[in-house]
Amino acid sequence: QVQLQESGPGLVKNSQTLSLTCTVSGGSFTTQYYAWGWIRQPPGKGLEWIGGILYDGRTDYSPSLKSRTTISRDTSKNQFSLQLSSVTPEDTAVYYCARARMKYRGGVYYSPDDPVDYNNWGQGTQVTVSS
Repeated sequence: QVQLQESGPGLVKNSQTLSLTCTVSGGSFTTQYYAWGWIRQPPGKGLEWIGGILYDGRTDYSPSLKSRTTISRDTSKNQFSLQLSSVTPEDTAVYYCARARMKYRGGVYYSPDDPVDYNNWGQGTQVTVSS
């Protein structure tokens, strides 16, 4: 059974960069057919997909966050990471890492952008952006 665990600072200052890491255990991070995503939930709001990375390292990002987001991976450590730059208090949320089956359309595989497609989740980590 695959397990995911988020880690990183719980408090980030306004305008700085949020950095989180997800450690994967119980499964190979480079197994074909899977996408590994970051999802967040601001207080009082629904889940929002941030972006994902495929087994081969290709990335997809939410259009609304793309200019500020970088998702990368370290296969030697079975980890993937999120960097969100120029944060504001609106980026305060519980951040989750999760796994889904890849989507396929028009000859291209990509990360699902609907949180309901993600079946395995970390427990989540609260990140607060101070003003």
